[in-house]
Amino acid sequence: MTAAEAARESRRTALILAASQAIIGSAAPIAISMGALAGHYLLGADKSLATAPVTGFNVGVALGALPAAAIIRRMGQRGGFMTGTVVTASGGLVATLALFQGSFWLFAFGLLLIGVGGAFVQQFRFAAADNAPPEFKARAISFVLAGGIVTAILGPQIVIFTRELFAPVMFAGSFVSILPLALTGAIILSFLRLPAKAAGRKMEVADNHARPLAEIITRPRFVAALFCAVGTYALMSFVMTGAPLAMVGCGLSEDDATLGISWHVMAMFAPSFFTGSLIHRFGAERIVAVGMVLLMGCAAIALSGLELWRFWTSLILLGLGWNFGFIGATAMVAASYRPSEKGKVQGFHDFVLFGSVAFASLMSGMVYNAWGWEMLNWLIFPVVALCFVALGALKLTSARKADV
Repeated sequence: MTAAEAARESRRTALILAASQAIIGSAAPIAISMGALAGHYLLGADKSLATAPVTGFNVGVALGALPAAAIIRRMGQRGGFMTGTVVTASGGLVATLALFQGSFWLFAFGLLLIGVGGAFVQQFRFAAADNAPPEFKARAISFVLAGGIVTAILGPQIVIFTRELFAPVMFAGSFVSILPLALTGAIILSFLRLPAKAAGRKMEVADNHARPLAEIITRPRFVAALFCAVGTYALMSFVMTGAPLAMVGCGLSEDDATLGISWHVMAMFAPSFFTGSLIHRFGAERIVAVGMVLLMGCAAIALSGLELWRFWTSLILLGLGWNFGFIGATAMVAASYRPSEKGKVQGFHDFVLFGSVAFASLMSGMVYNAWGWEMLNWLIFPVVALCFVALGALKLTSARKADV
């Protein structure tokens, strides 16, 4: 395959993965925007665990990270990704049944299964990068995440139009809609032209030259990338999970809360059309730093008042900060391993990442119930400061190596 043919094929792969991300990824905003509210609806007097279903979703993504990487490695990317759609559909079915039965913990388990399916979706960005030439890797990641623009519109609109579909059983219609989403995503994935068995055999040969995982994950660049990815994603989950509760608690409507999440998810993915180009021009570390500044802006707006426009503006800045911080950190991770090392490094990265995100989403409900919306936003500042320390340490380490 010539360089031009390889570039065209990598773009085709990225576009297919972006289209599938747009459809299957809609399960995530459905789970996140309705998870806490449905949990609140199912619980009794004590509402402190209302965000536990959203935590279940994030735990599922964390627990599914290593198995998803192993399944994709064994079955190939096309077969592995299509397996993930089956898991996502199963989670939607379980969550729907739980709502009809009024079972809080079964509902949380259903969201956990949706999260496990989401672990396969999280591998899309790595698949796009791994099948792209070096100069296109950051753009390939951005292409895939740009599919989230459709997700930002589709997921919340599904919630609005299906939330009362099976009234008086609230929210059941939103979760049953995940089944056709998963089916459509599987159909799109069937058009991937990625080699399965041949690629697997080549990888096994290459593994003879792969470095141990411990050596890779202790290198300064990987450590800084993981730290910034965790900080960015955990903060996003921490604030976003509590935002619908805060908006409804301030007297705003559930539709206002859902549309706020829609604007937030749109902001998460819309910049992806040019984030990759910015990374290619200015470097991943600088783009991550810009993301951190945007996260501080989110906190500043949220702390300035409780009007609807302030909620929505802070959520938009939260999404923009996530986009720059997370895509930049992902590009740093993708540059830290060899092709033969990708499975174990990606699996470890996402396990740590989404384990942290799960903890953040659980703490969101507890912090909100104990100290309110303001505390959720004050905690952004120390985490961002630690991320800047990690980036600064990486820069100093790189400077010392350059001087040697």
